[in-house]
Amino acid sequence: MHLRQFARATGLAVGEVRALPEHLVPAWLRPTGGERRLPVLLATVVAIALQWALPSRLTLTPRWLLPGMEIALLAGLTAVNPVRMTRKHPVERAASLVLTASVTAANGVSAALLAHRLVRGTAGEDPAALLSTGAAIYLTNVIAFALWYWEFDRGGPFARAQSERQYPDLLFPQMSDPANADPRWEPTFVDYLFVAFTNSTAFSPTDTMPMTRWAKLMMMAQSTISIILVALVLARAVNILR
Repeated sequence: MHLRQFARATGLAVGEVRALPEHLVPAWLRPTGGERRLPVLLATVVAIALQWALPSRLTLTPRWLLPGMEIALLAGLTAVNPVRMTRKHPVERAASLVLTASVTAANGVSAALLAHRLVRGTAGEDPAALLSTGAAIYLTNVIAFALWYWEFDRGGPFARAQSERQYPDLLFPQMSDPANADPRWEPTFVDYLFVAFTNSTAFSPTDTMPMTRWAKLMMMAQSTISIILVALVLARAVNILR
């Protein structure tokens, strides 16, 4: 539901809906203040740290290049919007997408190298090390896809704050059942992190439905990567333990 749809459903004009008290119009349907930077910052720092902790044989060389670039981009994005994301700029948007793509690409390479070594039997004989490596790549994959969902759903964080897009790419339960939702609720990064985590663990959407083709393809790609990682890592670890 969008502001215009809400107006039609209530029989009011769009201008009348905008004039309603805030507690009568769900926050995700109206312009609100910018989203807080901290959750995105912490998740990205965790992803970079997990990348850095991987064995050198599973990373691009030189291993400091991508993490260094990601830290520089993250520092720049934080300087532009340190507390709340209120300053919209094309360069900031491009840098944010490059950062997300960098995290995804680095983790994709690590996942591919780990899968290759597992298939060839050269991933090592230590089950603890194997499981911790697989877990690091798995968790980074969750964060990377959470960033993609957050970046593109309804045009991204700035567009969502201004309620610019009519239709959601991801339909959260609060949107389909607003009567049982806090009117102050609007999707933030934590919500997209939850979507990415449940999609990785259940290998399918759970409570949040993809409504557009790009969202469906992204969820399909994430589930595929998760299935491959879990199947190969667990199979190898169990084989070693036997």
